[in-house]
Amino acid sequence: MSEPLVYTFAVDGDNFTSAGEASVKMKKNLRMLAISPDIIRRVAIAMYEGEINMVIHAGGGVATVSVYADKIEIVLKDNGPGIADVELAMREGFSTAPETIRNLGFGAGMGLPNMKKNTDSMSIESALGVGTTISMTVNL
Repeated sequence: MSEPLVYTFAVDGDNFTSAGEASVKMKKNLRMLAISPDIIRRVAIAMYEGEINMVIHAGGGVATVSVYADKIEIVLKDNGPGIADVELAMREGFSTAPETIRNLGFGAGMGLPNMKKNTDSMSIESALGVGTTISMTVNL
């Protein structure tokens, strides 16, 4: 596979019910490509956490997944408020989610740490008032 297979998903920022649909669809696509279950699990966790963050904090966004022969690249892009302190946001348990979201069982402050734990590399570009782009790679 010299050219990557590219999948793009819109993440609806107003709907917790549909949050996670992109990761579920990507799981099915990776199964059809005979990717190992461990890799599929890691990609699904990283994507799901990112989708939830886009719904909670950014009003949605776009998830793009590129499958290469040796890696899977995930790019999550939103036009939300941005992350004021990326280093602080990477700490387990830190959350800026409002109480209403926490009462729904979300916003525990594990999203970004779980994304990092389940990928081989991760970078965050964020600008206040502009949005955030998170790029992750899972090696095959």
